[in-house]
Amino acid sequence: MESRKGFTLIELMVVILIVGILASVAIPMLRGRIDAAKWSEGKAMMGSIGTAIRAYQAEKGPTGKKPTTLFVGSTGLGFASGDLTGNYFADADFSFSVTKMDPLKFKVTCKPVTQPDRPTNPVSYVLNQAGKWTTP
Repeated sequence: MESRKGFTLIELMVVILIVGILASVAIPMLRGRIDAAKWSEGKAMMGSIGTAIRAYQAEKGPTGKKPTTLFVGSTGLGFASGDLTGNYFADADFSFSVTKMDPLKFKVTCKPVTQPDRPTNPVSYVLNQAGKWTTP
C-alpha cells in the first residue's frame, strides 16, 4: 500500500475555521486601535486650541473680552485658515466656548464631520480647562 503525504480536507477546513474565528475577534479590536490613533491627531489639535485660549487670557487679562473665533482677529485665537487641518480633521471640526475669564473656564469640542477618513468611535471629544477629556 502506497502512503500519501499531505493534509486531508477536514484538517484544512479546521484550519480555515480557526483562522476565521481569530480574524472575527481581531478585526474589531484593530478597528478600535485605528480610531484611537486617529483621535490622537484631533486631541493634539484640541490641546493647541486650549493653549491658545490660555495665551489669549494671559495677553488680554482676566477682565478682557472673551475669544470668539479660532482665527486671526481682535477676539480670535490667532490660527490661520488650515492650521487645524490634518489627515483626519479640519478647521470646521473644532469649536470652543469660554464661559469665564477669571478664573479661566473653557471647553474645546471636536466633532469630526468634514474629512472622509475621520474616526467614527467615539463621535466627539471635549477638553476642559483642567485638561480632562470627556465624550458627550
